[in-house]
Amino acid sequence: MSNNFQAGAASVVTTPPLGTIINGDFVTHYAQKVHDPLHAKALVLKNEATTLVLVVVDICILGKELLDSTKAIIQNKFGISPEQVLISATHTHASGAVEDVHMVPADLAYRKRLPNLIVEAVEKALNTLKPAQLAFGTADAPEYVMCRRYWMKDSYTSLNPVTGKADLMKTNPFGVEDEIIKPLNTPDPELGFLAVKGLDDQWIALLGNYSLHYVGDWENGTISADYFGEFSNALREKLEAGTEFVGIMSNGTSGDINIWDFSGEKKFPDGELAKSKKIGNDLADKVLASLENVAWNKDPYLNNSFALVKAGRRMPSRDELESARAILATGGLEELKPDTEGWRKLYAREQMLLHEFADAAESPVQVFHIGEGKIGALPGEFFAESGLKVKAEVDFPYFTISLANDNVGYVPPAHEIEKGGYETWRCRISNLLPEAEELFRKKLVQLIHEDKNT
Repeated sequence: MSNNFQAGAASVVTTPPLGTIINGDFVTHYAQKVHDPLHAKALVLKNEATTLVLVVVDICILGKELLDSTKAIIQNKFGISPEQVLISATHTHASGAVEDVHMVPADLAYRKRLPNLIVEAVEKALNTLKPAQLAFGTADAPEYVMCRRYWMKDSYTSLNPVTGKADLMKTNPFGVEDEIIKPLNTPDPELGFLAVKGLDDQWIALLGNYSLHYVGDWENGTISADYFGEFSNALREKLEAGTEFVGIMSNGTSGDINIWDFSGEKKFPDGELAKSKKIGNDLADKVLASLENVAWNKDPYLNNSFALVKAGRRMPSRDELESARAILATGGLEELKPDTEGWRKLYAREQMLLHEFADAAESPVQVFHIGEGKIGALPGEFFAESGLKVKAEVDFPYFTISLANDNVGYVPPAHEIEKGGYETWRCRISNLLPEAEELFRKKLVQLIHEDKNT
């Protein structure tokens, strides 16, 4: 018996004006040029019982306060519960800043404007609803994901600017490649996707998911959707889809994964966004090949699961705060440089600002149950290990969207915090206790299995 399944998708341009503050670096940059437009892309799945809304925004990060207020507008305007709305950031580092990160403040004008653009994308997607069918698929894409955390030779010391002691490993060892022994961890090579067509066989949308942090082959001051946008453009062309088609790439569990090849073995094209374009194009090719083997579902079951997880924070001690005050009293934040002294000052500032935070964070975990598959959502930058462990718990189509519904920052597994490295340095975007990763991951697995329809 049909449940009258419908789907709709829409894309709204969210490109900020030149001069907007850009997120993604330790110090402030301003938009000087637009290489390619940014978007908020919405996909709506609906049947007689349930409406699910997925939105992916070309932005670095989105915090809970901003997203909760955006979801409240969606609920008031369209009657869709916040628990049925998943909003995530692609994590492009070439977008307007709507949250504070390190020495980069939020651009308040852009922060005020963005929620209405997200709501507009949802409204347009709702207005395009039509009878539809969907399919999950996967492709293998190991060539573009590399662990960025490395074991180093004893001759190299990686200083932790928070503790003042040596870390056991090094993140992104630029300039010291000769000191590398090997990468610590294994990436997730899977490119997962949810494809959506009308019953008339016309393309509506395709939501991809890949655990690659971002590419970043642009100059500072550039606005770009990075490889996320290149994938979407290539996909439309290869599918020969119309202008109404919405290609979407979401960020998987990529907190310790990027494309920077410190071995020197991989050869990528030079030029601005050339690497992003190649990766986006190749990933689109892989999706195209995989689509030949998917099974289309015209009557998918839809449901959602949602929970808040409370995780304690690693807060600075009284002595650490005193040390931070002494460092900051020397001044120099205005001329901060990316050297040992600069790192010490930047992270001293972070300790003072983190001290004002609550002792625990409460953040959402979410699952959309869609036909034979499921999509999970985690509220920060989780490592590939976390995503792979979740996938090992399922025997049906599944992928995890990170940076979704909130940003609690990096959430490394406990044993990774012990090793140190940039992702673990205590600050406003890395501060949860070592057990936090397990708390979020186990709750996600519980939500995945609590709905027994699939």
